[in-house]
Amino acid sequence: MNLSRRRRLSSHVETSSMNDIMFFLMLFFLIVSTMVNPNVIKLLLPNAKSSKQVMKQPITVSINAAGEYYVNKKPVTAATLEPELRALLTPGQPAEAQPSVVLRVDAGLNVQKLVDVLEVGNRLKLKMVMATQSQR
Repeated sequence: MNLSRRRRLSSHVETSSMNDIMFFLMLFFLIVSTMVNPNVIKLLLPNAKSSKQVMKQPITVSINAAGEYYVNKKPVTAATLEPELRALLTPGQPAEAQPSVVLRVDAGLNVQKLVDVLEVGNRLKLKMVMATQSQR
């Protein structure tokens, strides 16, 4: 008597593509979680009849190759630079609330002129940032 062997059917699920799907899901959630700001406090702000936006505009101090000084595109001399900057500051406010100064200095300029401007900013307790040009 020839008993036929029963063939066992094995159920096998291919999970190799599941790894790819899980990787992409994990990558998606990592990217999305960096975009979400978790320190957000939701508030319902009161209404006001007049609205004024207060933004700190940076002060621009430029020195060209000829050694001419400009404060917000207004020509000044080296001697009047400090009084001009002091006039743009709000009296009574702490140094953190004062606007920052963007230094735009010609690349071929003497370093001493840059140091002189930095000393003026240090005396006035200003935050100064030097503008540069990216190399291409």
